[in-house]
This record gives sequence, C-alpha cells and structure tokens, in this order.
Amino acid sequence: MKLIRLWLLALLTVSGAARAELEITVTGGTEGALPIAIVPFSQGTDVTLDVAQVIDNDLARSGRFRTLARNDMLQKPTTPQQVDVQAWRTQGIDNVVIGQIARADSGYMARFFLIDVVSGQQILGFDIPVKGLDQMRYAAHQIADLIYEKLLGIPGYFNTKIAYVSASGLGYKRTFQLVVADADGWNPRVVATSREPLMSPTWSPDRLKLAYVGYERGRSAIYLHDLATGKVRSLIAERGINGSPAFSPDGRSLALTLSFESNPDIYVMDIASGKRRRLTDHYGIDTEPSWSPDGTKLVFTSDRGGQPQIYEISAQGGDPRRVTFEGRQNLRASYAPDGRSLVMVNLEGGAYRIATLDLATGDMRILSPGRLDESPSFAPGGAVVIYATQGSRGSELATVSIDGRVRQSLRQASGDIREPAWSPLVR
Repeated sequence: MKLIRLWLLALLTVSGAARAELEITVTGGTEGALPIAIVPFSQGTDVTLDVAQVIDNDLARSGRFRTLARNDMLQKPTTPQQVDVQAWRTQGIDNVVIGQIARADSGYMARFFLIDVVSGQQILGFDIPVKGLDQMRYAAHQIADLIYEKLLGIPGYFNTKIAYVSASGLGYKRTFQLVVADADGWNPRVVATSREPLMSPTWSPDRLKLAYVGYERGRSAIYLHDLATGKVRSLIAERGINGSPAFSPDGRSLALTLSFESNPDIYVMDIASGKRRRLTDHYGIDTEPSWSPDGTKLVFTSDRGGQPQIYEISAQGGDPRRVTFEGRQNLRASYAPDGRSLVMVNLEGGAYRIATLDLATGDMRILSPGRLDESPSFAPGGAVVIYATQGSRGSELATVSIDGRVRQSLRQASGDIREPAWSPLVR
C-alpha cells in the first residue's frame, strides 16, 4: 500500500483571514500505476512556485501514476534533445515530462513536453500562456490534466474546483461556511457564512454560479450565488421544504424538492422566470433529484415503496421506474458523466457506504469502507468520486476511484467539512 502525505497550508479569504491546514492522505494505487518522471522545469527565480512538483503531486495523488523521486533521477533535462531515453529505460520509466517557464509579452509561457521512453518520441507538447504568477498553479493543473488524458484516455480533473460546507464552533457560536477550493484543497475561498445551516451546494454547468439551501429567515430557501460578482439572490422560499437543488445540463433550470402543496415532491423551475412545474405527485417523500447528462431524465430518492430507493423519471414527467433493488436503502444518486452508471449512498448491515450502479446490468459495487459516508459527487470524467465521511476528527471529505482501489482523505485542522460538490470541467 502506498501512503502519500501532502501537507497544505492555505489562507481562507474571510474577514479576519483565518489560516486552515488541510491534510491530504492517499492510500492504494501502486499496482498497475504508470511509472513517470516529472523533471523540474527550467524557470526563473521570480517564479517561486515549483510547477513540476504541482504536476507530480496531481498525478501521484490520482493513484494512476507512480512518480519518480527527484533524487533518483539520473538526468534532469529541460528540452527534448537532452532526454536520454536509454537512461530512463534503465530506471523502468515509461514517460518523462520536461518543461520551461519563460517570460512572454502577455506575462509568462509554460511549455512542456511528454516523451514516450519506449519509442523515444515526443507524444505531447503545449505552450500554455499564463497571465501572472498568481495563475501559475492553474497552469500546472492544466498540464497535469493534459498528461492524464493523453496517457489514460479520460479527461483529467486537477484544474477543477470543489465546493463544500465547513462547520465550526458549538451551540450558539456554531458557524457554517460555504467554501470553494481547488480540487487539491488549495486556495479555499469562503463565499457564504451563516449561523444557520448551509446545505446541498450544486454547480452551474459553466462553473460560474452555485445554488444552495440556506435558512436565513427562519425557513429553508434556495439561493443562487454568482461567484464572479458575489451577488446572492433568493430563488424560492415557499412554506415547508425548499431543498436539493440540481442544475439542468443547459443551466436554465433547477430540479428541486418542494412541499408547499403536499408531501415533498420533485419540481423543475425555470431560473430566469421562476416558473415551475411539478414532476412527481405521490403521498411518499420524493427528494434529491439529479439530471442525466443529456437532460432527458432525472433520478431521485423516494420512499414510495416503503424504504428510500432510487427512481428514474423522464424530464417531461410520467411514471417513474425503480432502479435500485440491492440494499436496505439507497439515497442521493447522481449520474456518471457518461450517463451509464449512478453513484449513491447504500445502506446495508447498518453501514452507509458509497456505491455505484451499472444502469445496463444492474450490478452494484460498494466503493467506500466507512460506516457513515454521504453526499457523493462524480469528478469530471467519472474516474473519481468525492464524498463526506466520519473520520477520527469529525466529518471530513474523501475521494475514491470508481474501482475502489485508490482512496484519498481531506481533513481540516478543526471543524467539520461536508456536502462536497465537484465542479464541471470547463474547457
């Protein structure tokens, strides 16, 4: 078992600027991992970020790559002509990444090359413009994404964001914060703070907005937060339950749970006009809707059969069909990016665990080892799932690969973190 500990010190951009320490621990992933060397980039002293190390951390953290320690590198080339493929072959390396960071008219240029050691050929190379030093980390994540996709054939997810809810304090001092951070936990930014619970953050397809549930006026309401301007507006605050918002793939509508007419049911609301239509009408509880990638269907949780299970319904309405039959309960499902499977919370034997369901075969796979795991969310590309779990220091976030082989935990030094949502990949 491979154990990697990366200690990240991040500055929370809140009033009073509190420091938060995040610990990322990765377990598993050595068997079948691709051996790769990320050689230190040639870069000036004004570039203080170790770009190659960020790329190395991204790939190593995925569990799909085995990166070579710098002290073990027999050479450290910065151009393709300097690469001695025979030297790398003797070390059992399949691919080598080299690069340079140079000044450019618009700021900086990050240039990298991916060399296939077996063939001795360059198989990938890009020049990535970087406007300023504060954008250098994102350039490194973009390079890691390109390498990941080239070698594995699926989109990378390193240059994405995660949203989550952080809770700290006790009793009347308890505070809830909605936080947006890079996928590796860096650059956390608090976008909303409340003495009342914040729940169910969900990303717009363009990654520019977040919808979430708050309780600012003594009742639940669904809010829309513009991440660029900081503007927040209440979308709906009917009597009873206003919950579980989910953006449609085109970003024009929200599926949500409302109970103002009767029992909780699924509705679809046009964001621009506020007009809504009822999708389900049942005496049971229907909640937690999620859209299919093509926008033609939704899944939701319902106890209409006695215990909470997952049902699928056309986006135009009609009779829903039950899709889960394994496990005492199944909750909070969402589609994989390719629409072929679902991720959900499965209850069996007193343990709530993260599971995937193949929609074609009905096969279910348990992914997580915890006893109280919740709120799963697919990464772009569908190779990884993020979720909340109970750790030794309270609620924390974790990720697991869809084969269950690679797990990662993300903890704060204090307080609980929960309700994770992975942003879309915007190219």
